[in-house]
Amino acid sequence: MPLITAPVITPPDTGGGTTTPVPLPDVGYATATYIDPTGKVWPLTDEDAGWFTLADGVSGLGATSYSLTSDAHPRGGARLRYAQPLARAIVWPLYVYGEDHMEFVERWRALAAAFTRTLREGADGSRTPGVLEIARPDGTRRQIRVFYQEGFEGKGTKGSGIVSDAAAITLWCEDPYWVDPVEIPVHREAGTLSSFFTPYPTVSSSQVLGATEVANPGDVIVWPTWTVTGPASLITFTHQGTGDSFSLSPAATGHGNLLAGERVTIATDPPSVRYQDGSNWTGGLSWPSAVLWGLAPGTNPVTFQLDGSGPGSAVDLRFNPRYETA
Repeated sequence: MPLITAPVITPPDTGGGTTTPVPLPDVGYATATYIDPTGKVWPLTDEDAGWFTLADGVSGLGATSYSLTSDAHPRGGARLRYAQPLARAIVWPLYVYGEDHMEFVERWRALAAAFTRTLREGADGSRTPGVLEIARPDGTRRQIRVFYQEGFEGKGTKGSGIVSDAAAITLWCEDPYWVDPVEIPVHREAGTLSSFFTPYPTVSSSQVLGATEVANPGDVIVWPTWTVTGPASLITFTHQGTGDSFSLSPAATGHGNLLAGERVTIATDPPSVRYQDGSNWTGGLSWPSAVLWGLAPGTNPVTFQLDGSGPGSAVDLRFNPRYETA
C-alpha cells in the first residue's frame, strides 16, 4: 500500500540563527520575530526553529490605508477634509515541519496557541496583543501590536498535516503604525541660580526649562509621557506651533505645591495624571481648555514652564517614534 506523504518544501539556506536576514516584501532583508502575550519570543525567519516564513505570501507591511473625507468643490472636484488611518491587516504565511508526525503536531499546536492567545480575556476582561517585530541588519527594529484573526487551519490538501503543513495567518492591528521599541528620552531642568553680577548661565539653553525644541524622527504624531520633578507650584506645557496648551495645579488636587524631589507623571494616550504614589491628579488639569498635545514629525517648538521652580526642578519627556512602514 503506498504511503501518503506531505509535499516537501525545502527550508531556505540562510545559515540558521534568528539574526540572519531574509528578503521580505515591502521590507527588504530583515529578520522577523513574534512576541506572544506571555512575553515568549518566537523566531519567524529561522528554519532551525521547526518553522519558517514563506516570504512570497507576506503582505501588509507597507504604508497604512486611509479613509478620506472630502467636500465637493464648487469649481469641480473635491477638497480633502480629513484622513482617518484604518486598522491594518498583515498576512504572514508559516511553514511548520517536524522529523515525525508528533514533533510536527507539537510545533503546530504551540504556534497556534501563541497567536490565538491574543484573543483570550484576562482577569480584568481585557485582551493582550502580541508583538510582531521586524529587525534590520543594522540592528534597528520596528514593532507592531497584533491580534490573531484567522488562517491557522493548514492547507487541507492530500498529504498535508502529517509531518508538515502551511498556514496563512492574518494578524489584525488596531494601531496601524509601526513603533520603534527604543524610547527617546528628553530632559529639561531648571538652570542653576547665579549672582546678578554673573549673568552667564551655567546650564546650556538646550537643557533649561522654558522655550525649547523637541524632535520627533518618526513619520506620524506621537503621544508622549511627561514626568515632572518638583519644586513647582504650577505646571504649564505649551506647543508653540499649534497653540495647544495645558496646565496642572498640584494645589487643586488637595496636595499643595509639588515639593523638591516629588514627581507627577502626565500621559497623553490614554490621558492620565498620576502622582508618585499612584493617586489620580487628573482633576488638577486646566479643564475644559486643557489639550494634552502630541509631537508632530520633525521639530516641535514647545515651552515647559514650572512656576515656583528651583534647584532640582525638571521635566523628563519620553516617547517611541511611530512609522508608516516596517
